[in-house]
Amino acid sequence: MSEDLQRKIQSELDSFKNTQKELQKAISSRQQLDGQLNENMIVKDELDILAKDAKVYKSVGPVLIKTELVEAKQNVSKRMEYINKEIKRVDDQITSLEKKQDIHREGLQKLQHQFQQAQVKAALHA
Repeated sequence: MSEDLQRKIQSELDSFKNTQKELQKAISSRQQLDGQLNENMIVKDELDILAKDAKVYKSVGPVLIKTELVEAKQNVSKRMEYINKEIKRVDDQITSLEKKQDIHREGLQKLQHQFQQAQVKAALHA
């Protein structure tokens, strides 16, 4: 009985640890996206203060290519829109993983409680 319970506990613990790893990856990804969004907001602010006839250059590899101001603003806006969608997706993933982690935590607590009860019963019958 207790060996079967120990296997269940170990299995639940492994699932819990895997969920924790996935959650940490998602949180790291979210932080990266926040950084990218902040960078793009700074670029957008800088583009907004430029005169309409200002020269704007876009970095393509090791080369700078002249770009129209309107096009540069559109590119930054599209990038920010994409990043915001990714942030929403990752936030949903984090929420889901947190719920999954709570379920595993509750399962572990129940199994540990069962294991302790089994040990007490075994000690009483010995």
